[in-house]
Amino acid sequence: MKQCISLLLLAFAGTTALAQTQGVSKDEIVLGTIQDLSGPLASYGKDQLDGMKLRISEINEQGGVHGRKLKLLAEDGAYDPRKSALAAQKLVNQDKVFMMVGSLGTVTNLAAMPIQLSKNVINFMPTSNSREMHEPVHPLKWAFGPSEYDVNRLLVPALYREKQASKACALYQDDESGLEVLRGAEAGLKEIGVELAEKTSYKRGATDFSSQVARLKRSNCDFVVLGTVIRETVGTLSEMRKLDYHPTTIGSMSTYTHLLPRLGGKVVEGFYAAVFANHPYLDDASQPIRFWASKYRTAHGTDPSVVSVFGYAIVDRLVSALQKTGPQLTTDSFVRTMESFTSPEDIFGIPAMRYSPQRHLGTNEVKLSQIRDGRWLPATRVKPVSGK
Repeated sequence: MKQCISLLLLAFAGTTALAQTQGVSKDEIVLGTIQDLSGPLASYGKDQLDGMKLRISEINEQGGVHGRKLKLLAEDGAYDPRKSALAAQKLVNQDKVFMMVGSLGTVTNLAAMPIQLSKNVINFMPTSNSREMHEPVHPLKWAFGPSEYDVNRLLVPALYREKQASKACALYQDDESGLEVLRGAEAGLKEIGVELAEKTSYKRGATDFSSQVARLKRSNCDFVVLGTVIRETVGTLSEMRKLDYHPTTIGSMSTYTHLLPRLGGKVVEGFYAAVFANHPYLDDASQPIRFWASKYRTAHGTDPSVVSVFGYAIVDRLVSALQKTGPQLTTDSFVRTMESFTSPEDIFGIPAMRYSPQRHLGTNEVKLSQIRDGRWLPATRVKPVSGK
């Protein structure tokens, strides 16, 4: 009799725990994501959301995770802090999601996180290149990829040495994203005894870069770091060609997109960028990539981009962590799983990840890619130095 009562109490305790965890029911896990679906990064938001949906449909067709189907609710943050905060309030307070997954953009996440954290909602692997996605360490913050600071601290000095450059300069967007690129480049070059000879900026939305490029050319820099985004990168490189100025140029992870060679054509040939995953070309030499890209195209009617890969890979790692957590899913049990979570390198070239209670970023290993003949081709892989 006592044994029966004990079993009943245990069952009741488990049911109560689940009832107290919003977004988790017997047969469903409700997830939220904030994407840019109408703003300046709308093409990114659509591709990432489609990548997420593909992996979710795959796992749901297999019966879900421990008998629970995944339900994804997406809100449009329009890459705007105010709209992102409103989207977070709806998802957290009205839709009562279990966690936020893969939200796109630094401004989006910085606006949403205070709302999420106050309600014990995890921010899982956002696509943001900011250190604030994992620093300071917080049980509800788990980052996907390295920050622009870390990437440029590693890649810029490596490429500078490889090219045997003599003088480095930088052009950056005058906001937090551009400044992170600048700070990382400065820190990395300082480690090899090099200082930027010139640095110049532009305001977000600028279309004329003639004065900035002329300033870089007058400085005789043969190596230029660009803290720019897509349209601004094309504009800067076009201006360089007009002035017959041909330094080695390297951009941030934000510039690694199929849109850059499509929009820039010949002016972007030879341009380098940081890469965390390989672009999934349909004629890729890798059969698994070709198969995946074909499957994506069948599901969504468009070719995938590297941002589609991010969405798919983030949900794939979420599924793995949920499986390891087990059927008794709560925020606390999921956090305990993440404190020892690992994942191997995948078909897209995303490096192996390893998390711990003190480290909520899985890896800061990055690669270089270069535009050659109108497409991105892999260059050098750069591993972290000094265990950083």
